[in-house]
Amino acid sequence: MKDKIILRFDPVLSQNAAGKHVRDGLSTALLSGNNLWLSCDERTSIERLTRQPDGAFGQHQSFDLHDYLELPAQDKSEVDIEGMGMADNYLWLIGSHSLKRKKPKRHDSIEKQIKTLSKVRSDPNRYLLARIPILQDKTTGDYTLHKEVEDPDQPGHMLRAAQLQGDQSGNILTELLGQDKHIGPFMHIPGKDNGFDIEGLAIHGHRIFIGLRGPVLRGWAMVLEVEPEEDEAGRLYLKQLTEENPYRKHFLNLRGKGIRELRIFGNDLYLLAGPTMDLDGVIAIYRWRDALDKEEEQLLHHNELERLCEVPHGTGENTGKDKAEGLAILDDKRLLVVFDSPTDDRTIGQDDVEADVLRVVE
Repeated sequence: MKDKIILRFDPVLSQNAAGKHVRDGLSTALLSGNNLWLSCDERTSIERLTRQPDGAFGQHQSFDLHDYLELPAQDKSEVDIEGMGMADNYLWLIGSHSLKRKKPKRHDSIEKQIKTLSKVRSDPNRYLLARIPILQDKTTGDYTLHKEVEDPDQPGHMLRAAQLQGDQSGNILTELLGQDKHIGPFMHIPGKDNGFDIEGLAIHGHRIFIGLRGPVLRGWAMVLEVEPEEDEAGRLYLKQLTEENPYRKHFLNLRGKGIRELRIFGNDLYLLAGPTMDLDGVIAIYRWRDALDKEEEQLLHHNELERLCEVPHGTGENTGKDKAEGLAILDDKRLLVVFDSPTDDRTIGQDDVEADVLRVVE
């Protein structure tokens, strides 16, 4: 069963420097109270909408990450935010950590188009795993971000924005994964080529789950698990979780699909899964029951995952459009799905767009 919710964006806040509208590149979604947090994959900001009396989300506010974090590139290069989560008065967010292959332009000569396809670039801001203090305003009920603020749950303790340490070419996580026997060979392959590509973040206390769109290994997708800790200087590092690594790897047989978004509800992990390559294909929502019960690496065969429903995607004349990217939990029965590259039928006027509401539990 599918319903719609309208997302209303402020025209003044919605265009990036290249003229792309935020509604055309939605990449993740997170609900906190009456606030819906969204990101566009070609910006350095995150967006907050607020539930309206008619059921839509509006009152668009934009928060520039440069105001809270020390991004590796200060030139407004995209962060390519692909996941957000909340825990313990912190909003966590993560970039794709992926390389990007240039797209050939049809009007160029064949020779130039072929040359363009050989070019791979790295955007430093994509290598971001960070947290920002987030508190609810008791007067308005809205959640807002802070660079530093006193923790209302621990008087005298300060909450501080922080990020995993890194440089122009990566961070601690990518450095370690480069030596990993499963992931290492894919670290220098662009994301849309089944290379390393993060999409999805879910938080449960000290545990952070990271979804991988790629690589997919013979049909098996991967979810990483890390536990960042803070040193005396306020910098984040990774706690050792296994004898070999400061991360766990979970393997899920999604029959060739990669992870596009993660969400936790109760002890379960919801997964939005779809093609790892740049193509139209089945996108579906799965439930990994009792995912939080074990603090050890896990491997689940396809029949151990509950397939809840399929999500619409573009085909035919709408090929390459309506790519489900973000998943937010509305309640114990309904999920909200937002889309990258929405079709014309999904857009409303110059600035609004429809999100789908899927009932996954009857």
